[in-house]
Order: sequence, then C-alpha cells, then structure tokens
Amino acid sequence: MVPLFQSQETISGEVIIDPIQGKKVEHNGIKVELLGRIELYFDRGNFYDFTSLVRELDVPGEIYERKTYPFEFSTVEMPYESYNGINVRLRYILKVTVSRNYVSNIVEYQEFCVHNYTPLPTINNSIKMEVGIEDCLHIEFEYNKSKYHLKDVIIGKIYFLLVRIKIKNMELEIRRRESTGSGPNTYVETETLAKFELMDGAPVRGESIPIRLFLSPYELTPTYRNINNKFSVKYFLNLVLVDEEDRRYFKQQEITVYRLQETS
Repeated sequence: MVPLFQSQETISGEVIIDPIQGKKVEHNGIKVELLGRIELYFDRGNFYDFTSLVRELDVPGEIYERKTYPFEFSTVEMPYESYNGINVRLRYILKVTVSRNYVSNIVEYQEFCVHNYTPLPTINNSIKMEVGIEDCLHIEFEYNKSKYHLKDVIIGKIYFLLVRIKIKNMELEIRRRESTGSGPNTYVETETLAKFELMDGAPVRGESIPIRLFLSPYELTPTYRNINNKFSVKYFLNLVLVDEEDRRYFKQQEITVYRLQETS
C-alpha cells in the first residue's frame, strides 16, 4: 500500500529525525527530494529522472533529540502514470538524505503512486473491418468504439459473409505490447491478458456473433505512447479463429485505453 496522487497535487509531509538516546547525529545538511524515475531492467544500474525537485530541510549541525521537519512540494507536475511492467518501471519516490562527513549518508525512500485521469474523448469512432481468405472465408467485424476506459465494456459483432472452411471455435484476446529502448536496442514483450470465447462450433453464412467483453476484471493500464523516449505500452484486440485442423487465423486491431475519473 502506497499513497496515491495525481498530477498538479501538492505533496507534503514531515521528516522526523530521532537519534538513539544518549547519541547525537552530526550532519552536513538534510534534504528531501521528489523524483520521477524510469528504470529499464536491461539497463540495470542506470535510471532516468524526468522529475527532480529538492527541498533543503536543515543546515549543517548536530541533532540531540527528536526533530520534525515539515516539507511541501506544491502543485507538482507529474505527467506520467506509475507503471510496473516486464522490462520497465516508472516510479515516484520521496528521498530523504542526511549528509555526513566521515561515514556514509543516511538515505531513506518513500514510494508513492500517480494516477492521471482523462476526460471522455470528444471523438470516439467505431472500428469496422472486413477480413478474410480469398474464396474460403470472409468476415466483417465491428467494435463500438476505438477508445475504452479501464472499466469499460467492449461491445461489437462479427458477421460471416462467406464460410468455406470448417471453423471449430473463435475467441477474442486482449494483448498488451510493451516496447522499451530504441533503435537496435528495442525490446518488445507481448502479453495475452484475456481470452474470451465468442463461439464454439461451425458458423454458417449470414450468421452474426455478438461481442460483450467487460474490461474491469483485467489488470489493464492506460495506453502509454513514447514515455520520455524510453517506452510505450499499447493494447490490441486480437480476433482468433481456429479450424478443425487447429490452424489459427487472426486479425489484430489496436485500441486506446485511458483512465476515466470515477464519480462518487
């Protein structure tokens, strides 16, 4: 469990230094930093700070008893959501450093999470496509829109115009594609997050199969496009048909996922 914020919120709190009884803490200054950081797992040891704010809490001196330092970062720009993926994570951290001369610094971290909300899109076109194999299979599919919020429902239909192969079943998959790095050092990981059976058995020409897929049970994030030139996360609906010889035919379509402000 970590605190949750959104961009432009004020992040404030207290840092408490409590020396062991009878001991003193000598220091060269105390500071708190707010960091927004991207860590790429294949680039271990390196991280990229896209946000870095500092508040100096104390000048060099000695602390003999418990001392409280209030701090505040007002209306902080936190443009990206927290994300924990296969090859990358984006995190926000409060880092407190007690600088010392002859021994190592005292450093403490407190992680927090950021969610950013998007208003309903003004334009949200449906997705409509015809696909098939010449003289064997021809289908038309339609999804009610191209942008979905995390608790949305995908509604659509699949219409069979021509069926000359023996189809055994049909399913709809939700896939997440995470791309990290750039150029020759690009790593792409694709996960299948959901498999939803639409049809079991052979369809006939003229048949229409309805789609109704609820997104809320699945661990989705919003779509991330080229975050700080380090990574992207995209979502796809993958329509899969399997024939009686277990050959698979599929058609993939990208959708946009966003976080909608929940009204209480």
